[in-house]
Amino acid sequence: MTGAATVPAILLSGARGPWVWIGVAIGAVALIPAGLRWLRVAQREHYLADATSRFALRWWRSSPANIALALGAVVGLALTSRWPVFVVAPAVAAVVGPFGLPVRGRTAPLVFTRRLRVLALVTAVLEGLVILAGVALGAPAVLTAAGVIVLPAIVDIACSLTAPFERRLAATFVNAATERLRRVGPTVVAITGSYGKTSTKNHLAHLLGGTRSVVATPASFNNRAGLARAINENLSDGTEIFVAEMGTYGAGEIAELCRWCPPDIAVITAIGPVHLERFGVEDKILEAKKEITKDAPVVVLNVDDPRLASLADRLADGADTTVVRCSAIDEAADAYVGSDTDGLVLALGGVRIGRGVSPVGSVQPTNLACALAVASRLGVGAETLVARVADLPGVPSRLASATAPSGVVVIDDTFNANPAGSRAALVALAEAPVDGRRVLVTPGMVELGPRQAEENKKFARAAVAVATDVVVVGRTNRRALLAGAGDHEVIEVGTREEAVDWVRTHLGQGDAVLYENDLPDHYP
Repeated sequence: MTGAATVPAILLSGARGPWVWIGVAIGAVALIPAGLRWLRVAQREHYLADATSRFALRWWRSSPANIALALGAVVGLALTSRWPVFVVAPAVAAVVGPFGLPVRGRTAPLVFTRRLRVLALVTAVLEGLVILAGVALGAPAVLTAAGVIVLPAIVDIACSLTAPFERRLAATFVNAATERLRRVGPTVVAITGSYGKTSTKNHLAHLLGGTRSVVATPASFNNRAGLARAINENLSDGTEIFVAEMGTYGAGEIAELCRWCPPDIAVITAIGPVHLERFGVEDKILEAKKEITKDAPVVVLNVDDPRLASLADRLADGADTTVVRCSAIDEAADAYVGSDTDGLVLALGGVRIGRGVSPVGSVQPTNLACALAVASRLGVGAETLVARVADLPGVPSRLASATAPSGVVVIDDTFNANPAGSRAALVALAEAPVDGRRVLVTPGMVELGPRQAEENKKFARAAVAVATDVVVVGRTNRRALLAGAGDHEVIEVGTREEAVDWVRTHLGQGDAVLYENDLPDHYP
């Protein structure tokens, strides 16, 4: 038998008898733990239709052991066509691998929400159809084995199939949120940016909190479902100001949010190489982010970012938009936050309103400048603003510094994952008031697309000029970080828990550690 018919003929020539059904049973049972593993990945990646397959490829290529396990599964699939019992190879691979990716999860456990249950049901139906197709074609064990191997792709297909249903279901909550916004009638401040959104939102809520009734979206509730939930659960009668964080994975998403949650004041904090896997280039990120400005009467921009400075000039040409420029460089900007030896310098409209101001927590100056500009536009006086900045708390897990009982200065920047923020974190490590070791613990930065490897190399090169020790966590960026570190001492660990154990064992009084970024355990 030769030619094009050879492969399908072999696949459909599986032996008959009980071994076929034993093989099918083995494969079907393996789908349960494997399904839970990949459903968790889908949940952690917000049910995006290609995410599970992308992460599966990362995991199966992440180590020699996983590569060997994947090859064993493929060989087993080929042998299953002749000897159905070899379905055990892909079944075992699906149950135990990829090595390092737990079924339940350590840092990000599987949560059996309604949406996940629907997705699991659709995934199970699709896998059932694959097995039934195998029965119809006379090769049930072969197609069962194939279904096990391509399970991540089947989860992605299930995400695509359920997405329209989920969107229609979410429309009920969006309609309710729209009505609540109309009835309560708060001033809406919408904030977006590649980074700095959450910090700016929290700063603004604090600045306003002493004089105005304000509600801000909790945590990172910045997509359609999260924003609707924040409004329905938190916006009460009498709320004067609603601060909405808005995120996006692609063009049109922020525009859709603004149609039912239209901002009175729109803020863009920064444009940077975040989510480049989806956007490709930063210019497309700008196009997506600037959707927030379309119908906003007032637009607040961080003009230290050249792209936003250019956008400010273009928007200022329009008669219907008031542009507020914020800076940590130009004291003549509409809102300025700089620093001197005594603390922060605050200025509005080129006039200093405070000097030597020292917030309780660490702040990124342009984020605070944006918050200062909005609070001023909303009527908070200069004296009140200075007082509120003085007791401004830090944002959790964003350059938050504390001294552990052991005497180690711990800088927690685990919610940061962009090049600009990482550079600022290294400055904080360099300036930590210690005379001992300065340690960086990091898995590197992700979602930087084709720039990810190079950005992590640059980060590691900058880090070794500051840190006495670098602890690299996981495999996602290990190669790039090691290349950037060169001959500098690097400690390699598999998980953040192992890194913390290393820090507790090796550091003490007079030492400092920076935890820069923290990837959930569905990353290699």
